[in-house]
Amino acid sequence: MEICEGGATARDTAPGAREAVAGDPVPVAPSVWNIANLLTVLRLFLVPVFVVALLVDDGQSTFWRWAAFVIFAVAAVTDQVDGRLARKYNLVTDFGKLADPIADKALIGAALVGLSVLGILPWWVTAIIIAREVGVTVLRFWVLRHGVIPASRGGKLKTLLQSIAIGLYVMPLPHPWEWSAHIVMGAAVVVTVATGVDYVYQALALRRRARSGSVGD
Repeated sequence: MEICEGGATARDTAPGAREAVAGDPVPVAPSVWNIANLLTVLRLFLVPVFVVALLVDDGQSTFWRWAAFVIFAVAAVTDQVDGRLARKYNLVTDFGKLADPIADKALIGAALVGLSVLGILPWWVTAIIIAREVGVTVLRFWVLRHGVIPASRGGKLKTLLQSIAIGLYVMPLPHPWEWSAHIVMGAAVVVTVATGVDYVYQALALRRRARSGSVGD
């Protein structure tokens, strides 16, 4: 669920939008129990279901591996759908802002750990991706009082590549096709590290600007 800097939705900042004036009706805050948030909660509930399906018979069951793939795919799709619904129908809530990224990281993190437990994915790959996600989250809180680090296109590409790679690893592909998962995950790791470095640069630049402004005052 994506929001613009400062918490405004894309709809709020659309071209041609006018500022509120006296006499305008007071906008009603969207209910927490809206379809976008329900999809986010569904994604959270699907995480443990996905893990259980993936680990059945130590990952050797073809049926359960396909079941795990379907569950992961459904959860990943809800991530796209809930954001679009929230922006289109102005359903952005504080709960959604908090729960959506938690659900995303829980799904990706659980999938990476599960694949590493099964010996399908090297632990160093899981460690790099999880360390990056935790690091960026810490950075966002570190600079929160100075401003917001907006989501970048690279970050969106990173999430897409990670999701595709995980889906390929979860599917019980024949041996010759496993190279496709390795290639996509390799690209995901490169983009993950690159965007992590970019976030560090943005965070440092944001703090420098904030300090310069304080000195100028």
